[in-house]
Amino acid sequence: MTTPAQSPFQPLKAEDPPVVGGYRLAAVLGAGGMGKVYLSYTPGGRPLALKVIRPEFSEDPDFRRRFEQEVHAAQRVQGLYTAPVIDCDTQANPPWLATAYVPGPSLAHAVAQHGALPVRSTLLLAVGVAEALQVIHGAGIVHRDLKPGNVLLASDGPRVIDFGIARAADATSLTSSGVTVGTPAFMAPEQAMSGVVSPATDIFALGQIMAFAAIGAPAYGDGPSHAVLYRIVHEDPDLSRLPDTLRPLVSACLSRDPADRPSSAEVIERCHEVASSPLRQGEDWLPQSFATALVDRSEMPAPVQTPPPTSGAATPPPVAGAVPYPPTQAAGTPPPGAGHVSHAPTQASATPPPVAGAVPHPPTTAAPHTGPSPYAPTAFSQTPPPVPHGMHPQHAQHPQYRTPVVGHHGPMGAPHPGVGPRPWGAVPPPPKKRTGLIVALSVIGGLFVLGVIGALLPDGGSGDSSSSTSSGTSGSAGSAKGGGQKRPDPKPASYKNINLTGDYYLQLADNPPKPIDGGDTGAMYAGGDFYFSFDSTGISDPKVGTDNGKLVLLNNAEKGSLKTCRDETRFTDKINLDQLSNGSQICVRSDAGHIGVVTYRGRSGANSPSTYITLDLTVWRNAEEATEQD
Repeated sequence: MTTPAQSPFQPLKAEDPPVVGGYRLAAVLGAGGMGKVYLSYTPGGRPLALKVIRPEFSEDPDFRRRFEQEVHAAQRVQGLYTAPVIDCDTQANPPWLATAYVPGPSLAHAVAQHGALPVRSTLLLAVGVAEALQVIHGAGIVHRDLKPGNVLLASDGPRVIDFGIARAADATSLTSSGVTVGTPAFMAPEQAMSGVVSPATDIFALGQIMAFAAIGAPAYGDGPSHAVLYRIVHEDPDLSRLPDTLRPLVSACLSRDPADRPSSAEVIERCHEVASSPLRQGEDWLPQSFATALVDRSEMPAPVQTPPPTSGAATPPPVAGAVPYPPTQAAGTPPPGAGHVSHAPTQASATPPPVAGAVPHPPTTAAPHTGPSPYAPTAFSQTPPPVPHGMHPQHAQHPQYRTPVVGHHGPMGAPHPGVGPRPWGAVPPPPKKRTGLIVALSVIGGLFVLGVIGALLPDGGSGDSSSSTSSGTSGSAGSAKGGGQKRPDPKPASYKNINLTGDYYLQLADNPPKPIDGGDTGAMYAGGDFYFSFDSTGISDPKVGTDNGKLVLLNNAEKGSLKTCRDETRFTDKINLDQLSNGSQICVRSDAGHIGVVTYRGRSGANSPSTYITLDLTVWRNAEEATEQD
């Protein structure tokens, strides 16, 4: 039996901000364990799903660090079956991210409304989600919270959302105080027991999703979380209601041993093998009852005029009667309320209503003010000048762009007699200058400067360096042709016998470099200069790499040096461990401008309780200009 359809667009409430990061919010899409999701639009009218993180998470510094890493990693995921990250501000309070809006219900909502999917639709769902996982895992991300609520049903196939974001909440103070990361009914056994995840963890969740779509209920039943988790870890799922066509594949995905589960590519292949007709995504991939839900969702709230996006947190609405201040780099612009900006009335003239999104201009009437004005500051006002529309605040400080005001107001607001229009911020003219004294001081200063220059030049001004003891180092590293200075080579710093554990990374700027936890297997090493990736499941080969620069594996005949690393251009970002032997050297050039030479010394033995590599490291810090990255 279906339940009454509920609109996915709920009106904003008093506690919801009207604007987040410059995006005007149009409706509430939902709320989850980590935040609340709103509908918004780009300035061009494209809909966005904007997630604002819950305050209790955003106040945790470890969460913020992991959230920034995961969002930046997620920005690199651009698949046909994912909702890409469009914008974000991980430093805002609270942090937020915006993804493409998918005009379709979640699998959880659709099944609750319309029941189970037919076999063909379930197979098309599985191949779409599996292809999304290929892209997500290829970016080094494990979803961790793949469930029916994170799979959206669009008219041309499924979309996977929220990939990798759940990792940001792991290992924070919140996870030990009752906040659950992941959904118990769709967790893999290894995730439920020890929190260890890998790409195979997401395959287990994919099997759960297939079963849920085909039978309309979780494979391990409902009930309290601890009871469901116990069944996942210790019991077999109930697949008796599953169609025979799907049962072998779903059963393989739900294997308790991660090594026995198929890869995402194998899932796709097996779906095609059991399908009665070729699997092609299209407008008819869902039954008619589900397609009706897609049409209903096209009736979206009309977009409100959105100001250009800015990197900032949710900004409060303007206070009634408050004077709007021009934007600065330190604070964001208050959002206009319903397309209007509040202005304080002036005594001189009425101000016409401002254009939505425009920066207000001061009045330019000819009549002098008889009292304090919200636009023309008094002699004691510290308010910065209004910025002309479309102009950068720094440019507006140039005298030729300052807006004139009529008269200069004294303490009581009365204009000074005999004073005409003066640029904003002008002060009364100083007392008459002592011209003769200034000229004399200028002459003395000029003679002094000429004397200093003459003392620095070679004797006689002939340019013969042999006659000057202070200029005989023209060939040193600190000088260049034409007398210009170049950056001297930094001194190297060397470190021996560094043990870099699997899924840890190093930063060349650290002194001494200490291994930093990059997360569980398959996690990204956002900003890491040199990492060691080891997948305990064996799905991917051990490798070293960089997420913040370039690597060059040197030939045996080459010796690692600053010059060698500067000259080499055979760049890569990862190297398989089987390409290295004792003594192999790798140049590391970080985007921050540091250069290092890693000398590989071997890896841990088979009986070692942990997996690590040993290396020597030589670093030249600030050896070149930093490179700006997207």
